Amino acid sequence: MKHAIIVTGGKQYRVAEGDVIFVEKLEAAAGESVKFDKVLAVVDGETANFGAPVIEGASVTANVVKNGKSPKVRVYKMKPKKGYRRTQGHRQPYTKVQIETINA
Repeated sequence: MKHAIIVTGGKQYRVAEGDVIFVEKLEAAAGESVKFDKVLAVVDGETANFGAPVIEGASVTANVVKNGKSPKVRVYKMKPKKGYRRTQGHRQPYTKVQIETINA
């Protein structure tokens, strides 16, 4: 099984062909193809190829399934005995992608 470690949105992901992952929001619509150029490592069975820091010429191609927002997170701030209370909500945007090919 061929695996790769890619970097996108400031995070690292271990992916294989056919995997579906949630990454930080990308500027691509559903159905479009995206290419990840920052590949840190590729492992194919017994052989492993590591970059310093990235592998030159390696890329991972993925298909955008959908864009969306994660569930709401409530942030509540309070200072006791002062009457200060604030509630704030946040929904982090994400992009759901399916890994198509690993080129190394």
